[in-house]
Amino acid sequence: MKLEVVSVHVADVDRAKQFYKELGWREDADFPGEGGYRVVQMTPPGSPTSVHFGTGTVQPDGPVQGVFLAVSDIEAARAELAAHGAQVSEVFHDAHKGPLRADPAARVSGPHPQRLSYASYATFSDPDGNTWVLQEITTRLPGR
Repeated sequence: MKLEVVSVHVADVDRAKQFYKELGWREDADFPGEGGYRVVQMTPPGSPTSVHFGTGTVQPDGPVQGVFLAVSDIEAARAELAAHGAQVSEVFHDAHKGPLRADPAARVSGPHPQRLSYASYATFSDPDGNTWVLQEITTRLPGR
């Protein structure tokens, strides 16, 4: 099995479509249908997984939080998103060993000191509050 699509809630389809296009995401589809139905599919650069949003589509009731986007260079990815107009957090790492904790107090400014894979992060949100987490992955865990 492979993760194909993540559905996100948006209040304004055209605004969301423009936001993601400005970030450099590929527009795969924009299908209008009967009765106001519309689905837009966008894909981040290099990703096999896409994002759906629209009207009359399957989507959560509110913003999606904490969807991770893997990047090979956290600082370059952050700079690119900022250059495209996204409000991106500073790069940070978790003060504890292990996965990112939900507690913002556990965050330490800057990338992980040893640049360990899976250990440096940045976040950004779209205009509807869907929150994305950039995670630097340079060496994948076995089997990934």
